[in-house]
Amino acid sequence: MTILRLNYATELRYGVLVDIGQKVLAGEPIDLAMGHLNAIWQADANAMALEALAHVASPPCVWNLAGPELLSVRRIAQQFGELLQRPVQYTGTEGAEALLNNGQLAHRVCGYPRVGVQQMVRWIAHWLSHSGTTLNKPTHFESREGKF
Repeated sequence: MTILRLNYATELRYGVLVDIGQKVLAGEPIDLAMGHLNAIWQADANAMALEALAHVASPPCVWNLAGPELLSVRRIAQQFGELLQRPVQYTGTEGAEALLNNGQLAHRVCGYPRVGVQQMVRWIAHWLSHSGTTLNKPTHFESREGKF
């Protein structure tokens, strides 16, 4: 058995980075309550999940599928603002806690994710600015009550 924990998979149509980019593009304030996050490109998370099948064990091996960096929501929003040429508004302050994962074990076994956060932000900004479709399913990552 293998247990996989995922924080947070992103692609062009869905994910925390898409949520932040859409809010910046629409001129909506960015809630800073969840001040930090992990993000990983969906294809990289998929590749790691498939690799995990070769490492099943009893008791189960546990892998965190997460990007290697601790990302600041404020900084990601600023990057989207620069790329989308929009001012960024914020609400609230960064909370003292965040739901984060350490993906180092998966990175050691599978290799470093191929797509970094800067590339993800650039791709998503381009996608959104050219009216790319989304799944229209917000992640609600900023929710701190556990209710989505």
